[in-house]
Amino acid sequence: MSRTHELKCWPEPFDAIVSGRKRFEFRLDDRGYAVGDVLDLRKWDPRTFCYIGPRHRVTVTYILRRAHGMPPCYACMSIEPAAPPTPESAPERGGTGR
Repeated sequence: MSRTHELKCWPEPFDAIVSGRKRFEFRLDDRGYAVGDVLDLRKWDPRTFCYIGPRHRVTVTYILRRAHGMPPCYACMSIEPAAPPTPESAPERGGTGR
């Protein structure tokens, strides 16, 4: 079953992913990433320690681990834009207060 991972993403790589120039994500493999997982990328300003701008969701299509020359405990994931959540799969919002 796929999971969604909310991740900070610095402005330069975030913009490259949104534009389609960057089709991979290299991360510490501390979350048990799997093919089919969704990365909910949040644009993060490392100078102000604040989220800025929009989110961008991508789906993991392939994962490379423990390859020659890669640091241990890291994963290089191929990504593609995720389909927008359908109403059935969207997270529940707070109540209406009624």
